[in-house]
Amino acid sequence: MAASSSNPAAPPVTASLSPLVVACLAATWVIWGTSYLAIKWALVSLPPFFQMGTRFVAAALLLGAWAAWRGARWPDAAQWRAAAVLGALMIGGGYGFTALAQTEVASGLVVAFIAVVPALVALGQWPYGERPGGAEMLGIALGLGGVLLLASGQGFCASPSGLAAIVVACAAWSLGSVWARQGPPRALRAAALAPGAAGYASQMLAGGVLLLAMSWAVGERVQWPPDARSAASWAYLVVASTLLAFTAYMVLLERSSAALASSYSYVNPVIALALGVAVDGEVVSAGEWAAAAVVLAGVVLLVAGAPAARRRSRP
Repeated sequence: MAASSSNPAAPPVTASLSPLVVACLAATWVIWGTSYLAIKWALVSLPPFFQMGTRFVAAALLLGAWAAWRGARWPDAAQWRAAAVLGALMIGGGYGFTALAQTEVASGLVVAFIAVVPALVALGQWPYGERPGGAEMLGIALGLGGVLLLASGQGFCASPSGLAAIVVACAAWSLGSVWARQGPPRALRAAALAPGAAGYASQMLAGGVLLLAMSWAVGERVQWPPDARSAASWAYLVVASTLLAFTAYMVLLERSSAALASSYSYVNPVIALALGVAVDGEVVSAGEWAAAAVVLAGVVLLVAGAPAARRRSRP
């Protein structure tokens, strides 16, 4: 029997793929796979920190209102500290610097580089006594190898500052993912998030406000009113990518293994390839489709290894 998470508000990690976990996986795989193109289109009118900040504040208000209507309790001071820590890492660092990277780096490189996340999350779990199983380790290796093949076949180059932004984004997101499962360190005087939608909303609000402060600090200029495609892309990011997919990812961190929760980073490049062909008429080589097949094989192993995943309690 799997031990429960150190987050007292989170239910135990289950040993099977429940319908909820499958639905959350589908949301992170498909919706986030389409989000990079939406971010790129929104950047035409809305600069990166402002775009992400307004997106998360809007989503937080909507989700928070729904949670309040459902009778959820308002987070206490310790839970707000956890929201601030996780919001700064996963939203301020992860989302903010991903959007910043896309102003200088090809979207294909951004998506491909994010495939290091499962490996970083798995590494971050070791001090807490969580070890991925053999099938999960092989899935991580196959998925990472397949995405590297995808990246090498695209023939792009990137600026050092863009690459640095991706590194910061992946490191912050991975650390936040580990702490979302295990709880922030006691040294930060932060408890776990408030349970359910109220906790997710508080994290979104904290991260969104931080991003708006960053936008003001660097002097971002907004094209107002935004063009129609930018506005539509922003709305899609609020509803689909944030309210649905981000919430789904937080649920996965509570109810599945870290490797399975991070499997979106292997599927997203495949979705991005297919979307590029369908929407922008891009040409994909046979080698790139073969690399996509390797990625999917890695995902199959991750899913197959998930029921066998076991966790030990935090010391």
